[in-house]
Amino acid sequence: MSGRVRLALCAALATLAASCALLPLVDPATWLLQAALLVVVQSAVGTAARRVPLARPVTVFVQAVISLLLLTVAFARDAAVAGLFPSPQVFAHFGALLAEGSQDVSRFAIPAPLTDGIRLMLVGGVLAIGLLVDALAVTYRSAAPAGLPLLALYSVAAGLSQGGARWLWFLCAAAGYLLLLLAEGRERLSQWGRVFTDRTAGRRPGGPGGAAPVRTGRRIGALALGISLIVPLALPSMSGGLLDAARDDDGGSRGNGGGTVSAVNPLVALQDSLNQPENRTALVYSTDSEEAQEQYMRIVALDKFDGSAWKPSERRITDIPGRMPTPKGLAPDVRTRTVRTTVSASDWYAQDWLPMPFPADRVRLKGKWRFEPEGRTLVGYQGQTTRGAHYQVDSLLVEPTEQQLRSAPEPPAGLKREYTDVPESLPDVVRKTARKVTRGARDDYDRAVQLQDWFAEDGGFTYDTEVRAGSGTAAIANFLEQKEGFCIHFSFAMASMARTLGIPARVAVGFTPGTARGDGKMEVGLQDAHAWPELYFEGVGWTRFEPTPTRGTTPSYAQPDSPTPDRNPSEQLPDREQSATPSPGPSASDSCSAEERRTDPACGAAVPSAGNGGDDAGIPVGTVLAASAAALLVLLVPLLPMLLRRRQRNRRLRPHPQDGPAGAAAGVLDAWRELLDTGWDHGIVPQDAATPRTAADRLARIGELKPAEAEAAHRVALAVEQVLYAPEPRPAPGVTEDVRRVHAGLREAAPRRLRLRAVLLPPSTLRRLADALRRAAGRPGRWAVALRMRFAR
Repeated sequence: MSGRVRLALCAALATLAASCALLPLVDPATWLLQAALLVVVQSAVGTAARRVPLARPVTVFVQAVISLLLLTVAFARDAAVAGLFPSPQVFAHFGALLAEGSQDVSRFAIPAPLTDGIRLMLVGGVLAIGLLVDALAVTYRSAAPAGLPLLALYSVAAGLSQGGARWLWFLCAAAGYLLLLLAEGRERLSQWGRVFTDRTAGRRPGGPGGAAPVRTGRRIGALALGISLIVPLALPSMSGGLLDAARDDDGGSRGNGGGTVSAVNPLVALQDSLNQPENRTALVYSTDSEEAQEQYMRIVALDKFDGSAWKPSERRITDIPGRMPTPKGLAPDVRTRTVRTTVSASDWYAQDWLPMPFPADRVRLKGKWRFEPEGRTLVGYQGQTTRGAHYQVDSLLVEPTEQQLRSAPEPPAGLKREYTDVPESLPDVVRKTARKVTRGARDDYDRAVQLQDWFAEDGGFTYDTEVRAGSGTAAIANFLEQKEGFCIHFSFAMASMARTLGIPARVAVGFTPGTARGDGKMEVGLQDAHAWPELYFEGVGWTRFEPTPTRGTTPSYAQPDSPTPDRNPSEQLPDREQSATPSPGPSASDSCSAEERRTDPACGAAVPSAGNGGDDAGIPVGTVLAASAAALLVLLVPLLPMLLRRRQRNRRLRPHPQDGPAGAAAGVLDAWRELLDTGWDHGIVPQDAATPRTAADRLARIGELKPAEAEAAHRVALAVEQVLYAPEPRPAPGVTEDVRRVHAGLREAAPRRLRLRAVLLPPSTLRRLADALRRAAGRPGRWAVALRMRFAR
């Protein structure tokens, strides 16, 4: 093999070695085989062109043309001339694929699926880098500058990938570049004659053999590569170096479980997870908890706010104890229940922190995990992640009363000082808004609930995951002004405002409880990613609140029995009878959006026909019969809303065929519409933006349902979520009985006047009758306009 051929082969190997750093970004990694084949063909074409020989620019041009033909065959064969030669349609197809790939890169979390657009970006990018490396190192005989495109390729991949194997990809890229330099050095030496070795030259008679230049070069290269790997470990000032992800996260002895941990901010990918077009399942769990809506899967707590971002503090970590210590601040008189949860993580989901309910009491799992006591979290070390993990968690379901939260004593001075600290750069609008929202509050509990309800209901905020994420002080001020954001903005803003009021606060990151799968298990997907504030109350400990509208559920202890000054008066029990006529809204039509059809009864329910009983053709019967009909009409008209409502209820709660997904979905959705209309008739007007769980919580709270009846409402909500979001809807036996149980509970708790109105003049039916009359009144006008336009032609 000639020196030039060997150099070309090493250039191709160096390109592919640096390309290995892209492997963690996409799943599966079959694209690398295609890229390797194209790079080898490209290198062979260059070798052939140099043997002719062709001029250097012509050689590079020929390689570029052949590379274009290869990409055309691989990605746009149908649009090419004779399946090989590019046409304008080929370039248009390439542009569409690149645009699609750019969108996929921004939407999908790592590892992203191998779509056609991403595959073209990867294969085309590697092929372009291979052409540059071959041109610099082989055609123009300058291997050292060829390291620049290789470095660019590795830097892009290393900047995006995460995990403890980054040192391996660096080793591959560095070894490939070193191999290229050695091949170029050998090829240059060969031009001077024979390449000497220690067997033929450099040896003094009777003396020790001298090292040949090639062997010396290999030793120098290996030494330089080793130094580049070891030096970051030896220099404390180079924290966050190349091997930082592969080192023991505690930074200390691995035997005694001591040391510290400082986590990378986990909010980097939260917005991307919420905007995923496909809700990829990250966790599947089963639990014996009866409060499924409380099973938040918490990952990590962000307790340090330095003005630029909320992040975890550097904490001491230890070995996982057999039973974790009592949660900080939890008093014995607060009611708790032990809940057992069994979790399985997907093989693709790799997270350094273990998602689990809070506060965990005992964890059973295998692998290299450590315990961080302050946040009560588990963190992996030596590359340990959640990928494919199976574990069991015993956690405490803390159920404080309103009085326990109101009477919470002053927290310890050290804890309060740490968790009420705010940066000097925090704008004054945050403090002023916090004081304004909580004006008139009696205690910290009132302040916390008023902040929560202001964000979730009363402040006019809109949930939008497309808003640009930000966690600094300026982002919080912008959020309070624009009132648009998602869970990051709501939780950061509430925690910051709580700290300005002297309430210890931090932010938790994890997942909402997920969706019922129908077999007793729950699925948690990427779109369930969430952030929420935790406020500290002495005697109860760290307590979850939910300020984000349409996300998660509001805890029962954050829904006080007595109204607070700033709560929405339409939701207070004393004012329920004031909503005799609900405000008009959109009718059930094709113009309703998917979200409106999911949450708005006016879009999802069929309107009963208001005129199906009359007989237009009849024999005149005389004065007596006409008077009798008029009297009967006078009696029936006031009863018409009641009759229509009964007919609608019977139709919705009738048995549905359960022989397929369509039948199962129809039965559950009809039951859900009936549940919302039942609450509406009893003074609880549906909210368009409320999720099924939020609607069930609101129904139970305002309707003063007993625990058994509240659980029935939540079962219906879970069944609706299963139908709306599960890949295949499954039957939900007993859902109609749950609706009837909630109906009986609302009727029992309602005042007499409200019960009579619900029977005789149900608001849900009156609303639909008004919509039907309005449409009927507008129809002659539309007909007249249509006739005038027709005759005008």
